[in-house]
Amino acid sequence: MAKNIQSLERAAAMLRLLAGGERRLGLSDIASSLGLAKGTAHGILRTLQAEGFVEQEAASGRYQLGAELLRLGNSYLDVHELRARALVWTDDLARSSGESVHLGVLHQRGVLIVHHVFRPDDSRQVLEVGAMQPLHSTALGKVLSAYDPVAHSEVLEVEREAFTPRTTTALTDFESLLDMTRARGWAADVEETWEGVASVAAPIHDRRRMPVGAVAVTGAVERLCPAGELRPELVASVRDCARAVSRDLGAGRF
Repeated sequence: MAKNIQSLERAAAMLRLLAGGERRLGLSDIASSLGLAKGTAHGILRTLQAEGFVEQEAASGRYQLGAELLRLGNSYLDVHELRARALVWTDDLARSSGESVHLGVLHQRGVLIVHHVFRPDDSRQVLEVGAMQPLHSTALGKVLSAYDPVAHSEVLEVEREAFTPRTTTALTDFESLLDMTRARGWAADVEETWEGVASVAAPIHDRRRMPVGAVAVTGAVERLCPAGELRPELVASVRDCARAVSRDLGAGRF
């Protein structure tokens, strides 16, 4: 039988310790509870902190579980329950808007498309489930970056590539876009990722009121922005869909 890797066992024990009892623990408490030398415990904590699984409070120096661990721990439930709860609502949104609908979640510093409803016409379309989209330029990505602290920190670390002349890449301008997204509750992408394509997205929250994904309508810019601006009724429909899925996930009213 293969031997277990001691360092991984110690890291797992450390995470279990931080998950129970006191919310925050100091280095000495952690080392003592696990029977480790302080240097060994500190090395494991530093690695877990670098990966986002552990956070250190600046004032006290104590450690607690990080946001990345929370996201990973709930990712399976969130993605599968999210898709199941969204099926009816996204179908309705595609039918009422006449456009494609995408459901996206944060994954590997990008947006993973977990559900795609085709535009309800006879045109040839390609299923995009499993495709990745950038965080900084797409409507889905902006919504996740605005509402999810993990996505926000990740989008600041990635290269914000200019896909078109309309793409926002400067940090201050991008942060202003996120502020506007939070203020109005939705995000837009009008030819910022693909020429001729526009999109509008809104956030989806779960029973813990945590952002678990976003829903978007995507289509030709001339259909979504016939007068140069996104159609108001389209924005309202996307937000209504996001609220409906959130309610089905137990989030209550937003």
